[in-house]
Amino acid sequence: MILHSHIVGSGRPLVILHGFLGMGDNWKSLALSMADAGFQVHLVDQRNHGRSFHHPEFNYDLLTQDLKDYLAHHGLKQIVLLGHSMGGKTAMKFATQYPDYVTHLAVADIGPKEYPPHHQAILKALNHLQKHFPSSRKQADQLLAEYILEPGIRQFLLKNLYWAEPERLALRLNLEALTQNAEQIGAALPMNALFAGPTLFLKGANSAYILAEDQEGIKRHFPESRIVEIPRSGHWLHAENPQDFLAAFLAFAQG
Repeated sequence: MILHSHIVGSGRPLVILHGFLGMGDNWKSLALSMADAGFQVHLVDQRNHGRSFHHPEFNYDLLTQDLKDYLAHHGLKQIVLLGHSMGGKTAMKFATQYPDYVTHLAVADIGPKEYPPHHQAILKALNHLQKHFPSSRKQADQLLAEYILEPGIRQFLLKNLYWAEPERLALRLNLEALTQNAEQIGAALPMNALFAGPTLFLKGANSAYILAEDQEGIKRHFPESRIVEIPRSGHWLHAENPQDFLAAFLAFAQG
């Protein structure tokens, strides 16, 4: 089974991997700018997300193999690889396992260390929503609001809705598999994993996902890496400050 993607532009292949509960379409606006800069942008939906296939198994070994199968299917070898959050974990693991495929690695607001589970409230909210079969986006938002106060997070999650039937909305996510395997999301990169190619870590200035004390571990796995802080942004740095995010990424990928 091959991952679904939306491909924009022509030129050097750039593969973008979204975060947990996201999809490739979250990156559409940035993809247009990246295509204008000379890239063929592949907005990939990882398994159990977006329009890609559903499967009960979910871990970074499988996500990495899915990406390798996708590249083989499309005949891609020398790629620029960009991943955000969970997608950054997949990107790091792929680059350390298949370094010959990756010319430049960019990781958005995640490190190679282990992260404790922290998506429980969001998964509870989504399971609550799915159980009640909402008939409008307004009703879906109200169901999520019982668990999630932040409107921005609710709007992000609501992008997963689609009309399963004329009067019933459903989630594209394989929520059962993602809920059962949620502890996999924060898994650390294997201790001996190494990618010696050029690597950029993009950190949201207001995010705590990458801390000063994480720099040593990042350098151990990625000796040719540097960290760039994106101002006026948190964990969703590419959406909160797309202009500075794009400038930092292009300066790296085109260098």
